[in-house]
Amino acid sequence: MIRSREGEALTALILETFRLNGALLAAGNKLTKPMGMTSARWQVIGAIDRSRHSLSVAQIARRMGLARQGVQRIVNDLVELGFVVLEENIDHKRSPLVSISDKGAGVMSEIDKAQAAWVNELSDGFSQGQIVAALELLETVRERCEKTIQIDEPNENKSPSAAIRS
Repeated sequence: MIRSREGEALTALILETFRLNGALLAAGNKLTKPMGMTSARWQVIGAIDRSRHSLSVAQIARRMGLARQGVQRIVNDLVELGFVVLEENIDHKRSPLVSISDKGAGVMSEIDKAQAAWVNELSDGFSQGQIVAALELLETVRERCEKTIQIDEPNENKSPSAAIRS
């Protein structure tokens, strides 16, 4: 099949998004290194911090669109560093809740200050309207992409043959 002009343009946007992701991870690593963090750790602790309440590893992974096992590894690192603590989950005994510790909150405050200075410099020359339009486009592309993934992935509750028939 040949791509339409819109398909070609969206492919270019997707490829640029991959490059942007790499640049953002590198920038995040540089920004958070003085605080003993990495971009991956920052993403996970940030998800907990933004939720304003404790989350299970599975909840963190779902909110971030990441694999639970990868998030679990990062949570283990954050526990070891004292940035998060594990709490009993009365709803699911084998899935403790993760909350940010005082030490983690302090680190997040430092990172927020550094990120604010960095992002203000990065946004120089863009209008708020340009940024919002780009955000809305990326959200729409992500939502459409997620829908195609849900259609193509077999339902874990179905038997393999039922997944093939559906």
